[in-house]
Amino acid sequence: MRIKLKYVVEDVDRHGNVRLYYRRKGQPKVRLRGPIGSPEFLAAYRAAQTGVQQAIENPGLPRIKPKSLRWLCVEYYRSPEFKRLAPRTRTIRRRFLERVCDRLDTKGRKDGDKPYALLEPRHVRRWRDEKQETPAEADNLVKAIRVLYSFAIENDLHDRNPAASVKNINKHAKGIHCWTEEEIAQFEAVHPIGSQARLALALGLYTTQRRADLVKLGRQHMKDGYFYLTQHKNRNRKPVHLQIWIHPELQRIIDATPTNGLTLIETAFGKPFTSNGFGNRFKKWCQDAGLPERCSVHGLRKAGATRLANSGASDHDIMAVTGHTTVKQLHGYTREADRKVGAERALKNL
Repeated sequence: MRIKLKYVVEDVDRHGNVRLYYRRKGQPKVRLRGPIGSPEFLAAYRAAQTGVQQAIENPGLPRIKPKSLRWLCVEYYRSPEFKRLAPRTRTIRRRFLERVCDRLDTKGRKDGDKPYALLEPRHVRRWRDEKQETPAEADNLVKAIRVLYSFAIENDLHDRNPAASVKNINKHAKGIHCWTEEEIAQFEAVHPIGSQARLALALGLYTTQRRADLVKLGRQHMKDGYFYLTQHKNRNRKPVHLQIWIHPELQRIIDATPTNGLTLIETAFGKPFTSNGFGNRFKKWCQDAGLPERCSVHGLRKAGATRLANSGASDHDIMAVTGHTTVKQLHGYTREADRKVGAERALKNL
């Protein structure tokens, strides 16, 4: 009699060897050693079911220490707060937390094995400063610790946040490059109306949306001269619903660009782009136009917001287009607004 074990899958490596794994949605894949049905295999299967994965893959290593920093991270990974994050956000946040846990101190001890209750702001500052050559990564690391301890406080696992008082070191950086009007004109000169490249540029400028939203926009989102959409970012936690007026120039470009499927932007095979695939294709279009590496899809979001600011739109009017929920977030995108234009407009209004 054959018994099918749930969550057991086969993988074939590059040498043709068949390996068995315990694979459950939302959990890391766990190797099951030993011939199938053997005592060793069944023990590994039972251990995987109960979550003792570290003991399977690293039998010589101790289990996660209770109340350690790594233990707190695992509790966070299991939480609804973490599971509601977008897959990419989960991956990035987990990567930063695991780096902290795997970090060795001067005595060769892993920081992840130390009691999480003993973490102080000075420790977080030290981790941050070790990454000062890559300030964006340093700030993302601090953010990950800040979120982790917010979870601990919310769930009565701790009473303070050691990262709350740690300042970012990248706060004065400009971040993603905001396209100049000259760069926009250079792109348009190479990619005529009717091409997918020109449509992508126009959608980025006139909707100011992120690439994860641009690749999903289609005629099904268009009604009575507006785009109706829910932004991809934070859609499971704090969804932002937008109604964006379709500018006549954008409508002209949409009408002039042939499409076959549900999405306005398509691959050469008439299929929707993935977010990363679109980012790579847009880079190629920028290279064809002779533009520098700094020009990206996200830079169009900044350029569109800057154009709105230069036209005299208020912060809250711009936020209704971009989907930002705070003025502070928006100002990171409109800091390139022309001060000369703003000063002239203000004085003329006297």
